[in-house]
Amino acid sequence: MDAVDAENQVELEEKYDFNNQMLELQHTLEDLSARVVAVKEENLKLKSENQVLGQYIENLMSASNVFQTTDTKTKESKGFVSLLIP
Repeated sequence: MDAVDAENQVELEEKYDFNNQMLELQHTLEDLSARVVAVKEENLKLKSENQVLGQYIENLMSASNVFQTTDTKTKESKGFVSLLIP
């Protein structure tokens, strides 16, 4: 009976170790999932801030004489906006 008891003990220890590993992996997965959600939220926040800043810069440029086009043909034919130097 001692051999059977030892074999059962080894099997129980293996099951215990396996369960612990599985629980650790589940916690790791939960942590990673939470991190993904946090990164997605931060990304959306930064995209929104970039849009606001882009619009702000566009408004500043349109209000400034420095960034006005000199003529529409130059803009269309050369593919860039000519800058007026005051």
